[in-house]
Amino acid sequence: MGRDRFKEEKEFEELTSVNSQQRINEVKSAIKRLITRDTKIVAKNESQKKLIQSIRNNEITICAGPAGTGKTFVALALALSLLRKEGNRFKTIYLVKSVTTLKGEEVGFIKGDLQDKIDPAMWSFYINIEKMILKSILTSLITQDIIVPVPLAYIKGASLDDCIIIADEMQNVSLDNSRTLLTRIGSNCKLIVLGDINQIDLRNKNESSLEVLLSLFDGVKDMGVVKMSEEDTNIRNPLINVIEDRYKEYINKNPRNGNGNGKKQQLND
Repeated sequence: MGRDRFKEEKEFEELTSVNSQQRINEVKSAIKRLITRDTKIVAKNESQKKLIQSIRNNEITICAGPAGTGKTFVALALALSLLRKEGNRFKTIYLVKSVTTLKGEEVGFIKGDLQDKIDPAMWSFYINIEKMILKSILTSLITQDIIVPVPLAYIKGASLDDCIIIADEMQNVSLDNSRTLLTRIGSNCKLIVLGDINQIDLRNKNESSLEVLLSLFDGVKDMGVVKMSEEDTNIRNPLINVIEDRYKEYINKNPRNGNGNGKKQQLND
């Protein structure tokens, strides 16, 4: 009886493995049909170079950088390149973001299905992807569940395999919710965590987990921590440097208008 059960379990595992590989092969073929050329990735500064190296060499990369450093574009470009590349099992890109809105800019109830509700939060992803591939191709990749937009609130309980997860705007995610995200990684998974500590939209800025993550996982094997230099902020538009400097100067002079309040969030033992 025991041997028969062992044999059945082994046959099931082999069949599952074969079916899984067949599915990956099918998805890879679909990706090649849709994305006909590899995405060229050329680092424009030292910060981008460090980010690219970390994504390639680590299972998890945590990156913080000011606006305009190109962190989201680089992560998406590299993910698309890895997705198309033969010799790996990546078949899905999950785009993850908190649905935290800008202060005072809430739009209220949005009609439609889940896709209609989460699409506005994913526009920053889509805009970057459309710089590399046609909008019609992006739509096809989403329709075929090769690129999957996911609100952070729906990711709990999932174990994500054979995929690349890109989580943006992590400065708006609490420590508990960042823990939920980081523990979703399954077999053959890359997780890329991105954010900007200067643009926290949480009511209590001290609830932001990004700075904690940068400190907590610095030096951990198979995890990379990248802090993009403020000197490398002219990728999008050189005026961003000026804008950010003026905002920082104003906030430093008027802390009640910009820094929130409350004690710094601490990890429990």
